[in-house]
Amino acid sequence: MKKIGILLCSALLFSLGACEDDLDQAPISEASAANFYRNTEDFQVAVNGIYNALGSYPVRSLNLSEVRSDNVYAPGVSGVREWNPVNNFEKTLATNPLISDAWNANYVGILRANTVLDKINETVVPEAGTRDRFIGEAKFLRAFYYFDLVRLFGRVPLFNRVLTPAQALEVPRSPVEEVYALIIADLQDAISKLPVTYNASNKGRVTAPAAKGILALVHLTRSGSKLHPAGPTLGVNEYDKALTLLNDVIASGQYSWVNNYASIFSYTNENNPDIVFDVQAIGGSAGDVGVGSTLPSEMYEELYARGIGIPFPGGIPIDGPKTPSNDLINSYPANDVRDNFIILPSYRDPNGALVNRAQYVKFLDLSRAGVDRFNWSINYPVLRYTDVLLLKAEAILRGGTGGSQAEVDASVNQVRARAGLQPLANVNLDMLLAERRREFAAEGLRWHDLVRTGKVLDVMNAWRATEDAANKINAVTVNDIIYPIPQTQLDVKKGLYDQNPGY
Repeated sequence: MKKIGILLCSALLFSLGACEDDLDQAPISEASAANFYRNTEDFQVAVNGIYNALGSYPVRSLNLSEVRSDNVYAPGVSGVREWNPVNNFEKTLATNPLISDAWNANYVGILRANTVLDKINETVVPEAGTRDRFIGEAKFLRAFYYFDLVRLFGRVPLFNRVLTPAQALEVPRSPVEEVYALIIADLQDAISKLPVTYNASNKGRVTAPAAKGILALVHLTRSGSKLHPAGPTLGVNEYDKALTLLNDVIASGQYSWVNNYASIFSYTNENNPDIVFDVQAIGGSAGDVGVGSTLPSEMYEELYARGIGIPFPGGIPIDGPKTPSNDLINSYPANDVRDNFIILPSYRDPNGALVNRAQYVKFLDLSRAGVDRFNWSINYPVLRYTDVLLLKAEAILRGGTGGSQAEVDASVNQVRARAGLQPLANVNLDMLLAERRREFAAEGLRWHDLVRTGKVLDVMNAWRATEDAANKINAVTVNDIIYPIPQTQLDVKKGLYDQNPGY
């Protein structure tokens, strides 16, 4: 039962302003808040609303991490779609709606979390365990939204409580170190308050092990070489901290190896043992009027949809396809079982003509189409057990004490064995990143992997030199490690925010 899926905001939440797109840190009047936050059930609805803000995260990860990376070649063909300038490293992204949407969606989630944290107390939620869980969920999600922001934009304004509009207009961007301080404090508190597991009716809610996994990723990201002066990597050495947390996730016993790769992403096998934390979706069968995910429709092409008979409009227009790069496709060995599951190499258009262009189909199950392109009922993995194992290998290779080369090799070779590949010996960081690339293609991790490990400039410029047949991709520089502050935010109050260099 997916109680925290991508749900429509209720009429009540609309009346409280919790579905606003703009960064408004005073969404509710005090009277309205007092009338709504009366009991445990009201707070359960409010916490569900914080999860709801994750709804755009899958497509955001696709467009701002996958398309940004060497996994996708999307320079645009005969037109310009919103994601083409992202792929091309253009300097005019401040006005791109994908950038403003990422900013707004994260701050909507933060706003909802702050509202819950401001209002909750022992009078309205008297049971201590339930109250702690609500606080833990709110703090985890607030940390998650800030982590997404700091990786995308670097310095961002910090709001740890609900402010009036006038107060919000006095809050400048905070240094990256201060943003991380809030993220780490929130995740540590969430770990102390969240349960290790849930009953079946609450599957999909964040757990203490999931919070540990995300905190480990935070430490790994902070530890990366400081390439951008205000970017998400700080050059601190926290690999020991990350390794300890990852070992805790593994030792929790809540997750386990799944032998069949495709089954991890099956619509009928959601919340399987590989899933540590994901974005939940509802709907998905013919005639279902629930609200599901748009992710598959953001990957397949419109011509393919019409040619295969998907019974509703949608898909990517052919003038701006998000094509898996040749470099990615060629990286898969011939017998790698992941290749054909993740990527469809060609298709036939409605006239039966062969379109020799690849597309992602990792999250597509044609038998599960809902009533429209917004209604795919597939959950989106944010952190998998496989990721935990490979992040552990990364922490060891980067200097985390207490691990061994044998553990690194064992983790990578377990992944390779599931893919039908032969084992490797003495796995190094480049070999690990190559395996992560093949394993997590279409899951929005690649750009962040390259930034975190300090490989981004070398890898992307070498890829550009060989992949960019259209000669549209600009040289990738330090400034491109983070995105610009949306122009809509710069215009709210002149001088409040400065623009990131290079834009």
